[in-house]
Amino acid sequence: MLACCRGQTEATPVASTAQPASDPLRVPSTPVEHVVIIVQENRSVDNLFNGFPGANTVRSGENSKGQEVPLSQVALAAPYDLSHKHSAFVTEYANGELNGFNLEGRKCNKDAPASGCPPSDVAAYGYVPESDVEPYWAMAAQYTLGDEMFQTNQGPSFPAHQYLVSGTSTISDDSTLKAAENPVTPTGQATGGCDSRSGSTVLLINLQGKEEQKVYPCFNRISLMQVANDASVTWRYYEAGPGAGIWHAPDAIREIRYGSSYKDVVWPSVDILRDIRNGDLANISWVTPTVAESDHPGKNNGTGPSWVGTVVNAIGESPYWSSTVVFVVWDDWGGWYEHVPPKIYNSYELGFRVPLLVISPYSKRGYVSHVPYEFGSILKFIESTFDLPSMGTTDVRATDVTDCFDFNQFHPFKHIQTEYSAPYFEHQAPSNEPPDDDW
Repeated sequence: MLACCRGQTEATPVASTAQPASDPLRVPSTPVEHVVIIVQENRSVDNLFNGFPGANTVRSGENSKGQEVPLSQVALAAPYDLSHKHSAFVTEYANGELNGFNLEGRKCNKDAPASGCPPSDVAAYGYVPESDVEPYWAMAAQYTLGDEMFQTNQGPSFPAHQYLVSGTSTISDDSTLKAAENPVTPTGQATGGCDSRSGSTVLLINLQGKEEQKVYPCFNRISLMQVANDASVTWRYYEAGPGAGIWHAPDAIREIRYGSSYKDVVWPSVDILRDIRNGDLANISWVTPTVAESDHPGKNNGTGPSWVGTVVNAIGESPYWSSTVVFVVWDDWGGWYEHVPPKIYNSYELGFRVPLLVISPYSKRGYVSHVPYEFGSILKFIESTFDLPSMGTTDVRATDVTDCFDFNQFHPFKHIQTEYSAPYFEHQAPSNEPPDDDW
């Protein structure tokens, strides 16, 4: 079902601050007419692709006491979550020493067995066994894995998803204040966007790294959706359900939420399979999951790899394969151990590594790209592909992902084996269950 504005009054349009792209490494003319960004949740490279051939991963890490701590196998659906607020990043980053992961907080599910919830001082030192995520490894083996994709922000999901549509989480185009945490209602429930309850707020971070101000989580800021609208490039944003939400990025952009293109925010997420079958794939698509299939620690049920594989199979086995690039990215590191220090640009950028999969007929086969990327790298590729102007945010400085491609080759699609397939996801009851507070 297509979303609608439900009779809300339109706000005054925001003037575009888009700037002509000046990067000399713009993507040349390619066969790409569709870009799909599949956004999963809360995993680092050391956690999700540990031991993948050619990837830079480790099996142990130092703690704040100078001790070497082995990384233990932790199931994808393990019943605990780790703190990944901005303060958690600061603690773990430890002024570049990356030895504060034993000081990380963790939260066990109420029904978690004692054996499933390790002590706090070792909980972050974990990696998912390959057997839990075989479709991800299969996609990485067939296509390209980026092991130097850094989450742009140093915090949780809500601002991360803003970076994936705007290249920033600033509250307006002329502000240096960035949304830094997940918004909450007056009663402390997770929320996000212009549909949030009255009195909801999100903490902001300033240039000095202080979180001292709060605002309602609805922003007058540029977005790639707005830039695409101006150029008549089609887009859709697929989400589990309507309204306010941590992962509902367009809902927080006033220009989109109260504009006519809000019809292109679609729910449930599984409708992308219908649109692919019906020959109705937009030029740009963002695909966000339900909580169950999200990979979110402490909340997922292990179906995330099948969900992603199902979307990729639908594209690969359709006429869209020859003209599509699929990026699979995880929105934040989730608190998990990471041994590669990010480049620090300012008080909130960059964060730790997250995995990146680049899937297309033109992706380098079985390739691990060690080029440093950030979320703006995906946005820059889209801008270049569709000849869109730069938004003038982190897309300007970001390295383009062209290292992942060889447009002189074409590889037929090979089906990704998954435990669950399209009928499972299409027949499950709709769910807009919120994630936890990404504490």
